[in-house]
Amino acid sequence: MKGRKLRRLFRVVQPYISAVAVIVTAAVLVFAIYFTELGPQWITFLTGVLVAAILAEATRRSQAEWVITRRTLQLSAMKTKLERETQLRKTAENALAASKPRLHLIDEVLPIMVAFVDREGRCQYHNKAFLDWLNLRPEQVNGRHMRDVLGAKVYQETAAAVRQSLDGHTVRYERTQKMPDGAVYRLAIEHHPQFGDGAKVSGFYMIFNDITEPDDARLSVSQDSSADQNMFVDAYSEQVTGQHDAGMIRAAIENGEFSLYCQLITPLVANTGEVGHYEILVRLNEEEGSSLPPGTFFPLAEKYGLMTHLDRWVVQHVAEWLAQHMPRSAQQENAMYFLNVSGATIADPGFPEFLNLTLLEYGVPASALCFEIPDSELAMRTADVAEFARQVRQCGCRVALSGFGRDKVLFDLIRGFQVEFLKIDGSIILEILRDSVKLAKVTAINRVAKTIGVETIAELVENDETIASLKNVGIDFAQGFGISRPRPLAE
Repeated sequence: MKGRKLRRLFRVVQPYISAVAVIVTAAVLVFAIYFTELGPQWITFLTGVLVAAILAEATRRSQAEWVITRRTLQLSAMKTKLERETQLRKTAENALAASKPRLHLIDEVLPIMVAFVDREGRCQYHNKAFLDWLNLRPEQVNGRHMRDVLGAKVYQETAAAVRQSLDGHTVRYERTQKMPDGAVYRLAIEHHPQFGDGAKVSGFYMIFNDITEPDDARLSVSQDSSADQNMFVDAYSEQVTGQHDAGMIRAAIENGEFSLYCQLITPLVANTGEVGHYEILVRLNEEEGSSLPPGTFFPLAEKYGLMTHLDRWVVQHVAEWLAQHMPRSAQQENAMYFLNVSGATIADPGFPEFLNLTLLEYGVPASALCFEIPDSELAMRTADVAEFARQVRQCGCRVALSGFGRDKVLFDLIRGFQVEFLKIDGSIILEILRDSVKLAKVTAINRVAKTIGVETIAELVENDETIASLKNVGIDFAQGFGISRPRPLAE
């Protein structure tokens, strides 16, 4: 601080020092000429010094004048620029004021529905038409996730388009929407990405345009008004076609009538640092409070093409639960949750997009999920399974093959893609204490799995003797009633 003051003081007195130096030099020269007997050499030297001082002072003054002129020009340019920017700001303000009626027209009058969705999937803007069409209040939309605004079913069906929008692409598509009053609407929808700082996508605008033909809506309402007359026909059709069962499963998915259970998958090898994992199990709730095992409703869901909806429901609810409960401890931080997927989901091209969106929405690490693929699906549709495994691994999730070894050992097929776990089929594990051939098969599977860097999990482990035998073989994990019974995930 003191040095800064001294430098400032020196800059102030510097011009005066130069002037005093010139005056002193001139005085010495005059004194030398008139009052001393100095020789011509000294007089010439002092004259040279005086001339040099005068030239230096003239140069300094010239430089100072040039600096002042340059600064004056810069200030003038900045003043001109400021005046221009002020004028532009006034013009923009006038244009904004003039556009307010048009903006009000868009917000309040035009029938086109507009909403802005940020990267987290939350609605940050909407116009009046959007609220009117959904029959919602502003507080039910502002800052709410689009899953809550549009409904889980619509959100899942548009997941691929949402993902493309967040990747910076403009998306256009059409969809049919059935309203609570039974009317059916045809909508043309556009997603326009919004780019923020660094050319990153900050969200996207959704524009909905009703392109329903008038006859279509009237036909839907007319059909609903005559529903009572056709009740007998519908009931008979349900008995013949089984659509009642399909409706029951679909309603259970949409209304959240399923519950999630988990079963521990524990490490068998001590001192390896491995943590326990969990397999997610699905149960259908009954009216009496009990639950039905999957064997009673999975066949119906597969028969009527509802397994993809059920698998998505499971993924969404597991991700939601993990976002609220994980991790509770350092030991659980690396725990994985195994989710079974059906053949329909494996062949569903929109599932990876849905998975990526769900992980992004809930902020769950992808490494916490491991998808179980039945080895029967690998044998029947190798290419589809390989592509599914590649895409979910690209999301960051893990892959396991379940039911391995039940039929033919498929080591040759798994060379084309990478899995983390092989779950040895329970029908083999149940027999290893009584059948040496089954024990040898488990040993061989485990040996080859270790060679290719895959961990093994034994299914349907029922007792301590089986656990001891599996430890001797070197199996990595065990799962079954001998380890832990399934319990509700919410506990």
